[in-house]
Amino acid sequence: MKEIIFKEFITRLDKNLSNVNEEISESLKEKEKQERIEASLREREKEVHRELAAHFRERDKERENHLHQENVESFNALLIDLIRSPSVNWREAKRILKKDHRWELVEMLSRDEMEQLFDKHLANLIKKKREKFHQMLDELKDLNLSTTWKEIRRQIKDDSRYLKFSTSDRKCEREYYEYIKERLMVAKNNFKQLLQETKLLTYKTKQLIEESEQHLQDIINVLQNDKRYLILDDFADDRRQILINYISELHHQGPPKPITATDPSTSSSSSTTTSTTTRRK
Repeated sequence: MKEIIFKEFITRLDKNLSNVNEEISESLKEKEKQERIEASLREREKEVHRELAAHFRERDKERENHLHQENVESFNALLIDLIRSPSVNWREAKRILKKDHRWELVEMLSRDEMEQLFDKHLANLIKKKREKFHQMLDELKDLNLSTTWKEIRRQIKDDSRYLKFSTSDRKCEREYYEYIKERLMVAKNNFKQLLQETKLLTYKTKQLIEESEQHLQDIINVLQNDKRYLILDDFADDRRQILINYISELHHQGPPKPITATDPSTSSSSSTTTSTTTRRK
């Protein structure tokens, strides 16, 4: 009887121990699960903090860029309002600018950046004055490529665009001849274009001129009907050399290739295919 009771006790004890083990196991699993959740939440919290920090840095950067752009625009407005002569140096300009109350709005800009913006402003002033000076010269109907500065100066001496360009007559003269140089270059390019449009000029022209000088005169007679030829009357030697060079270039190039010309390798391949097809038949 005692043995039976003891066995039953052992059985119940084993069962209780098993239940306890299961409860402990479940408790450990639950604890591990909770720890994983907590670790995940901590990692997510760190990620959120990183994202927020990046967002704030980007926002601060955008705000800083916007503020910088406002400073640049304010400084450019100061330059436009107060610096109207390209002869002013940076030291003089800074003294003028500092007297304006808007100077406080641009102090965020570095000295180097201010000087760069100042130099850009001066370059723009010079460009505008140069454009107006050239526009004035364009309006002179009797101006040609050989007109001297002395002749022109008498006509423009009261024009505000001349007076505002520079107080130095030598500088105005230098700019005038720079203008003439540019016009001469354009005139020569236009004449070359005329030669390309002239159908009388071919790869045979050089030989025809060697056989008869009258052929060259016939060509000139045709070209004389175009103002692109006439505008170079004061540079006849240069014009003639351009014509001779173009004729020599055409002679060197030889006859133009026929439009129907095909690649030799393609023709050879085509012939081989045709021959093979014929043999098969």
